[in-house]
Amino acid sequence: MDRRARDFGVLALVLLALIWGYNWVVMKIGLEYAGPFTFSALRTLLGALSLFLLLLILRRSLRPPPLGWTVAVGVLQTTGFVGLLMWALESGGAGKTSVLTYTMPFWLLLLAWVFLGERLRGIQWVAVALALTGLVLVLEPWSLQGTFSSALAVAGGFCWAASAVVVKHMQARHEVDILSLTTWQMLVGSLPLVFIAALTWQGGPEWTWQFLLALLYNVTLGNALAWFLWLFALRRLQAGAAGIATLATPVIGVAAAWIQLGERPSGGEAAGMALIIAALTIVTARGLLAGRRSAAQPAD
Repeated sequence: MDRRARDFGVLALVLLALIWGYNWVVMKIGLEYAGPFTFSALRTLLGALSLFLLLLILRRSLRPPPLGWTVAVGVLQTTGFVGLLMWALESGGAGKTSVLTYTMPFWLLLLAWVFLGERLRGIQWVAVALALTGLVLVLEPWSLQGTFSSALAVAGGFCWAASAVVVKHMQARHEVDILSLTTWQMLVGSLPLVFIAALTWQGGPEWTWQFLLALLYNVTLGNALAWFLWLFALRRLQAGAAGIATLATPVIGVAAAWIQLGERPSGGEAAGMALIIAALTIVTARGLLAGRRSAAQPAD
């Protein structure tokens, strides 16, 4: 792989981290003008349509992946993950919610251990211990303030991790195009959100320019462009390097929420966030090292 292609891959990841990281502030602003499930339904349904457009532009097949697996992924990754994080954001801080949601890699380690037989090794146990300690500090179970929104954010991260396990099982049985799966699961997963939004509808959304910009950001940048950048980066970098975007996103989310929304975490919350991000750094670094070792091994 030439250096120029690798540099473009890194630039794509940097832009992706900025888009996803700042989106926590954008979503928080959007929720001032719409209920969490109304916003969720709009962003996912329109996001799915934008991804279908991307498939057409790239001249990719519109044939859906295996339906049963796609429904399972859609319910977990779109209905569960997006719905719960937006519900958490309604009353929780953008920075805090972003960090709690990005506990996903640690739930994935544990779920993969149970359901995929991927044993935790060495430093992974350290990462899990740091993450769980940080989680306790952020959740502050000794204080009930903000516990509900924090629990929703953690549940959203768990749904995201569970969807990844389902995708692993699916890929072991079927040849699946990731962009096609992303598109179809988002469409399928948006339908329950539309139904929940209708059941819980209490008026709105308020079609202000702030809400329109927040919705446009999520549909075009947060979905279509972000997934294009993700696939672009994966083609030019080792898979482990993609962890850079995962690592940077909650950091940017916390910083942006602090600067723009004035969300200053308490001492305990800040310490807990730092531990979670440190654990995420360990997981990312291990992924990078594993990717380099795999690339260095001669092919059979």
